[in-house]
Amino acid sequence: MVMNFASSWRRLPLWLALAWAAPVFAAHDLNMPVGVTELSAEIYALHMKIFWWCVAIAIVVFGFMIYSIATFRKSKGAVADVTLTHSRKVEVVWTIVPIVILVIMAIPAAKTLIQIEDTRNSELSIKVTGYQWKWHYDYLDRGVNYFSQLAQPSNAARQLGSGIDPNTVEHYLLDVDHPLVVPEGTKVRLLVTANDVIHAWWVPDFGMKKDAIPGFVNEMWFKVDEGKTGFYRGQCAELCGRDHGFMPIVVEVKTKADFATWLEAQKAANKPAAEPATAAAAPDAATTVAQTP
Repeated sequence: MVMNFASSWRRLPLWLALAWAAPVFAAHDLNMPVGVTELSAEIYALHMKIFWWCVAIAIVVFGFMIYSIATFRKSKGAVADVTLTHSRKVEVVWTIVPIVILVIMAIPAAKTLIQIEDTRNSELSIKVTGYQWKWHYDYLDRGVNYFSQLAQPSNAARQLGSGIDPNTVEHYLLDVDHPLVVPEGTKVRLLVTANDVIHAWWVPDFGMKKDAIPGFVNEMWFKVDEGKTGFYRGQCAELCGRDHGFMPIVVEVKTKADFATWLEAQKAANKPAAEPATAAAAPDAATTVAQTP
């Protein structure tokens, strides 16, 4: 017992170091990201609020348990009493208190869920179609559509026997040839479906994930905060086949002015080539007067 006690004390600095580092790990690796959208910030705030409520409940419950174990133990002369008593007041309390806690949790959760499903007043609608193993983006009523798939450097490095070190490829398996481009500060509605099997469109920094199911159209929306331009990366989050791991998602967020310029350039590139000029019509025989010698 003495050796075990001494060993535990020797490990105390290690436990203290781990406890001190826990918030660091939670902030960067274990906890969900705050994100860059209106919804992601709302979801993160709700998550942390309920997390700390659960921590407070755990402190009360386990604190009472530890107090009872430490106070009413045999070494202090406690004797087990096999006589069971019934208290209606206690039963009422331990029934009402959990109900109140659940209602308090349900109110903000329901508010956030309603907000997540509210696609009204969208400023830009994009149809997203999942394929094995790429995405198709169609900017509805804008005349722009294209496929997005794994970028060639990542595709080359992933091949068996390629001889390419994946560590030398920037954003390995998380880069595409044509990212989805959206403007900042704009409510974007996605109509998500699939052409073959079930996929899922997911970008962690947006706080949203939506299944792409053949024959169904699911809706989701996001609004990237002003000043959060840049690239945001995600992946297909539904096991969709052999190359599921090679189906990344990249969203490029531009300023509204840059997005308008990009959109016009894409429209011009998508326009069909102009038809060749038709040959000059032959002279009308009825109005042609033959010249007689």
